[in-house]
Amino acid sequence: MESEEAGSCVRLYANLAKENNLKSASFPKAPKPSNKPKTQVMKDPDPEDPCCQNYGDLPRVQSQTHDSRSILKLSELNEEIKEPVWVRARLHSSRIKGNLGFLILRQGYWTVQCTLLKGQQVSKQMIKYASSISNESVIDVYGTVTIPSEPIKSCTISGMELQIQKLHCVSRAFTPLPFQLEDANQPMTLEQAENEGKGIETEEEGGRSRVKQKVRLDNRYIDLRLPVNQALMRLSSGICQFFREFLYQNGFTEIHTPKLIAGTSEGGAEVFRTTYFERNACLAQSPQLYKQMAIMADLDRVFEIGPVFRAENSNTHRHLCEFVGLDFEMAIKEHYFEVLEVIHNLFVHIFKGLEKNYASELKAVYNHFPFIEPFQYTEKPLFFTFQEAAQILNEAGYPQDPMEDLKTEAEKLFGKIVKEKYHTDFYVIHRYPAEVRPFYTMICEDDPNWTCSFDVFMRGEEIISGAQRIHDPDLLRQRAIHKGIDVSTIKDYIDSFRFGAFPHGGAGVGLERVLMLFCGLKNIRWSSMFPRDPKRLTP
Repeated sequence: MESEEAGSCVRLYANLAKENNLKSASFPKAPKPSNKPKTQVMKDPDPEDPCCQNYGDLPRVQSQTHDSRSILKLSELNEEIKEPVWVRARLHSSRIKGNLGFLILRQGYWTVQCTLLKGQQVSKQMIKYASSISNESVIDVYGTVTIPSEPIKSCTISGMELQIQKLHCVSRAFTPLPFQLEDANQPMTLEQAENEGKGIETEEEGGRSRVKQKVRLDNRYIDLRLPVNQALMRLSSGICQFFREFLYQNGFTEIHTPKLIAGTSEGGAEVFRTTYFERNACLAQSPQLYKQMAIMADLDRVFEIGPVFRAENSNTHRHLCEFVGLDFEMAIKEHYFEVLEVIHNLFVHIFKGLEKNYASELKAVYNHFPFIEPFQYTEKPLFFTFQEAAQILNEAGYPQDPMEDLKTEAEKLFGKIVKEKYHTDFYVIHRYPAEVRPFYTMICEDDPNWTCSFDVFMRGEEIISGAQRIHDPDLLRQRAIHKGIDVSTIKDYIDSFRFGAFPHGGAGVGLERVLMLFCGLKNIRWSSMFPRDPKRLTP
């Protein structure tokens, strides 16, 4: 037999269902959470309250109804809306004083202020109910769009607010939260960002606690709610969208290569090993070998967006053990510059797409990291040979051997020099020394000490290593032996070029690194949804 309290609740929501033309009024009461907050909360309205139908916790959503009412997104609110509307969002914060309350709702990086004022549709008990809802709870608000006397600077939607008529909680957030989002949402200084990028935690700032990076990543599903992280995840999606869009428009076919392979994908040792039905296997370091086989299979131009695994014990600001690879391979007619032309036009397409379609997201990033300068690039490609780069570094006082690879310090210095002289963060260094490139890189016909290879840079950091590949099986075998590789371990790879091979080249780039450098972040973990590094496997 139901208690009197439960019966009142059923009657209340039956009336609510009727008012909103719901298809079912049979709402089971959700069980109370086991970890109750220490302070008593108000979940059910006072049945004696004339406004009792206008507030209270909703029963658990269990697909009882469908399309019963229209719920707008916060981004859809506009001054032309004259009738009351429903919105569903998180309670970001609230201030209740006497007969007046202000609620800030958050949806992604959009925030709007809602006003709760005692009157015909809002009772004192309803205001008391609003004060009992914990931050981060999901709530439904029914209200009228109004224009405030002054812009609400604390909200992204500053020129409008909602006058609340009805307020219902869909799902309460347990308290206390692992950390306060207001603390984590404090804008970072350059010093703080660089320290956290190096794993150095900042304890206090301006009288407020700064949430440690470890705490945030341990609770990443909450950390991702921050406006800056919402923006970064959408920018990540945009990069993939424009990558696909450009390559489709230029005759590429999307492929999906195996991630469980026998042996190593590039002849290296830094792989995650596993078993495959009593055989040894590993996770693919790269789709490159399969991309090349696709060209040999006459697919001409191919690309892939997929996971890449690197068992590198690198605890740096720019390395991950698992990341999203943006890879492509293409047949060429004569020169690896054909690949570089595609790369330049591809990235200009991505950069323009982000600037045009993701201005709000970029603004949210710059608000959180106010020291960041927007990414600069030129319409015209900027290429340097490796020898030219070495000469420029030597003239700047950095001792760079033209036959040795660039170290991180040299790359960053060269990036600063390029930025000052050419006003771009995007450029290419090509024709690298043969001894610093993989065995499958085509050597230059005029001098075997150099290769038909290239690296692409953003903000002084390498994002792409690519090249024309060796498509001649005899030369490929010679180069493998020269590099000390047991050719028996790559027999299938070499054999794939024995039956007529197109000259070809390609490149691969990490999505997270592109996002990190385009946005000027100091830590690649901020551009990964759930980062995987040598010390982190959860959540």
